[in-house]
Amino acid sequence: MSASTSKSSDTVTRRPIATKGGSLSGTVTAPGDKSISHRSLILSALAKGESAITGLLEADDVLRTAASMRALGASVERDGPGKWRVIGEQWQSPEKSLYFGNSGTGVRLVMGAVAGAGIRASFDGDISLRGRPMGRVLEPLRMMGVEADDREGRLPVTIKENGNGLRAVEVKLASASAQVKSAILLAALGASGTVRVHEPVLCRDHTERMLSAFGVELSTASDGKDGRFITMDGGQSLKPCDVNVPGDPSSAAFAIAAALIVPHSDVVVKGVLLNPLRTGLYQTLREMGADITFENQRVENGEDVADIRARHSVLRGIEVPAARAPSMIDEYPILSVVAAFAHGETMMTGLEELRVKESDRIASVEAGLVACGADAVSGPDWLKVSGAGGTPGMIGGALIKTNHDHRIAMSFLVAGLASEQPIEIDDASMIATSFPDFIDQINSIGGNIKQ
Repeated sequence: MSASTSKSSDTVTRRPIATKGGSLSGTVTAPGDKSISHRSLILSALAKGESAITGLLEADDVLRTAASMRALGASVERDGPGKWRVIGEQWQSPEKSLYFGNSGTGVRLVMGAVAGAGIRASFDGDISLRGRPMGRVLEPLRMMGVEADDREGRLPVTIKENGNGLRAVEVKLASASAQVKSAILLAALGASGTVRVHEPVLCRDHTERMLSAFGVELSTASDGKDGRFITMDGGQSLKPCDVNVPGDPSSAAFAIAAALIVPHSDVVVKGVLLNPLRTGLYQTLREMGADITFENQRVENGEDVADIRARHSVLRGIEVPAARAPSMIDEYPILSVVAAFAHGETMMTGLEELRVKESDRIASVEAGLVACGADAVSGPDWLKVSGAGGTPGMIGGALIKTNHDHRIAMSFLVAGLASEQPIEIDDASMIATSFPDFIDQINSIGGNIKQ
């Protein structure tokens, strides 16, 4: 492991620092789900007519998608906090490259939608996004007849105009990637014939649910094992649909985790999405002994939603099944922090996807935990954390190199709320990509994070 985290008191750059204080208590509202926010903008822009979106996550990643929808010809206007109005129009080739900053979800889904629209568009992002793989999206799109130029499977990418429509294909997903699946389904809107996607391992199904809400007919069937087939006729049009975006379970996880590891804490996060393909973290935490309850359960826009209450708990290490990874892939950094405060060993496997996120999250988490005095080791697709139990579960006292990864930044700030010594991060700017109010929210329930 390279020395990517160091002890330092350098405060030349903006480096938030989290310090142990009193208990956490109170109620907060989860920010809008990022995955659904992206999809609500894209599908509303594809539908002919006006759609209203409430609860939209107004974070950098989502705002990049909104800007791209405008560049493609849709009218996208903000009517108030979280309230947006989108009028879909026939998409046109944009004059300039579509820039997605750090958003892998936005760029991959819009690639599929642009391919289905048959227009030409170029895609780019920041240095982190330029390092992430796009070939796994481009490969099935090319099978459908898309012509694209890329940089050895990386951004920038240009999808060329295609006035002849796309071919229907049968695709077996090589990995449990909702982004790849979604790109194929969005491209299928411009295909002739029936597109069939085989999903050997279930992953997020927000695109399928939302396509149905916008009037697209598709069907799903079990593959007889652990996966399913998704079948959809190409050439369908979308009808406008109003969308209420529920709270993001990945963002809610930070306040929940903080409550579990800070003694005497009792916190409620309101309005959290409980889609069964997104709740792996909460199942895992309960298996570790976490006092977590779902209150005021209801259904909104076809999605299960609840208020989540978490109280400080005595936790034990467990082995997390590899098959659970797709349902909690973004939550492993914060789970690893919680595991450092548990009694015994937590083994996490099936994590190869974490190597190609905003950073190599396995390496980033391991380096940060070790720098804070915790016991962590990793392999190509696994991470093991041996918790010391109780508080402090880690010493802290480190400056964490975030590698421009918002989830690494937020996870270690949460760790600092319960560690013996404060924990500082080298940069907080990227937190705005998914959770602009993170520090304010944590401090509102008693956290001690100074900027």
